Amino acid sequence: MSLYNLRGRDFLCLKDFTGEEIRELVKLGLELKRRYYAGERTIPVLAGRSIGLLFQKPSTRTRISFDVAVYQLGGHPLYLSWRELQLGRGETVPDTARVLSRYLDGIVARVYAHRDLEVLAEYSDAPVINALSDFSHPAQIMADLMTIYEKTGRLSGVKIAFIGDGTDNVLNSLMVAAAKLGMNMSIATPRELYPNRELLEYSMELAGETGGLVEVTEDPIEAVRGANVVYTDVWVSMGQEDEAERKRKLLEGYRVDSSLMQHSPRAIFMHCLPAHRGEEVTSDVIDGPQSVVWDQAENRLHAQKAILSVFIR
Repeated sequence: MSLYNLRGRDFLCLKDFTGEEIRELVKLGLELKRRYYAGERTIPVLAGRSIGLLFQKPSTRTRISFDVAVYQLGGHPLYLSWRELQLGRGETVPDTARVLSRYLDGIVARVYAHRDLEVLAEYSDAPVINALSDFSHPAQIMADLMTIYEKTGRLSGVKIAFIGDGTDNVLNSLMVAAAKLGMNMSIATPRELYPNRELLEYSMELAGETGGLVEVTEDPIEAVRGANVVYTDVWVSMGQEDEAERKRKLLEGYRVDSSLMQHSPRAIFMHCLPAHRGEEVTSDVIDGPQSVVWDQAENRLHAQKAILSVFIR
């Protein structure tokens, strides 16, 4: 299928796209990575275009990978700090969106509240790409899917065990992707931190239609058994500092360590980073032979190139 029909659309949530469209984006990311290592460091599909990187939250991988991705596609990236714009002095998101879309060909935005992202997209004539919100992180998941395919040779039928905070924004996107692609996902989390009910029910129902499975358990060992991928994220996300003590107490038994990994010795270990070593994961796991986190981090670059090359007009 062609991805041409996605050009000019916003990339806010994976619910907005079909499983086939997600698969094609993964394939494109892998092809762009192949061409990069074949010596094609610049593919000028964004020549003459300027892309704003609007960041309300700190970032390492997301900011740098999008910046370099725009450059390698021949475009001009502009980093825009939320506080340094008039947004920091009270200008509204709609007014900012109207102005930025007169200057820019696309806006990559990393925000605290997902609603701000939706408003930005509503009032912008240029496509808006989600670089993380409190609800979802679809750009991360595209790199994750690339990595899983590289390491296992498939997506359908792969079992992912997610261990940790069931309210996590990365999990929200990963759960939807798994359901759309016929993957099996087992989420181990305390009952107090079960996933968003509406999104969980949506994912469970959809997985039933695609031949996959989405389930939740309070037992990390049960989730990990038979897994191809063991995935975790930080226990306390940016903007949730007031919940830090409560979450750490609830999640104390959900640390990914070598004893947990022994229940699925052939699984790969993934983490979207940054990692709080000794909290959600131990150093012997993240630095161990099952870990693919550095390949996963590199794939952010190639996944961002796929996203940009498809959605920017």
